[in-house]
Amino acid sequence: MITIIPASPSDFPIIKSLAYAIWPDTYGAILSPEQLKYMLGAFYSEEALLENYLEKGHRFLLVKEDETVLGFASYEHLYKETNTTRIHKIYLLTETQGRGLGKLLIQEIEKIALENHADKLSLNVNRFNKAKDFYTKIGFEIVGEEDIELEYGYLMEDYVMEKRLQ
Repeated sequence: MITIIPASPSDFPIIKSLAYAIWPDTYGAILSPEQLKYMLGAFYSEEALLENYLEKGHRFLLVKEDETVLGFASYEHLYKETNTTRIHKIYLLTETQGRGLGKLLIQEIEKIALENHADKLSLNVNRFNKAKDFYTKIGFEIVGEEDIELEYGYLMEDYVMEKRLQ
């Protein structure tokens, strides 16, 4: 049975473990091993996850099959003080992709966003990531491009995508 549940800081070790399992498959052909290692450390240390939770208002969801966690998502309401719910993270174990779990996570975030009076969902996706096609298929549109400079000269080359809510 598939369930989606809210995650708390006590779940951050699971989220970190999932990210370390998922990112090499997702970004291995896009990022250098050094950048991959840097970004995992910067974004998925338990300290970084806790800071996002406590200081930035990120909320996390886990998708489970029975008692096995298959993936996670995070989102933030009132992104940049607008009526936008921002999806910051959504990742599934590679072997579970294509089963509709990503769509279920997005639908859950959309439901929560509507309950919080958001009028759109927003996210960034790497311009070279095939996930862009998934987001387009479920109603997101590219509204811009954003290059985000990180330490050590690393660069995130993203599309900004949005989906209007009704």
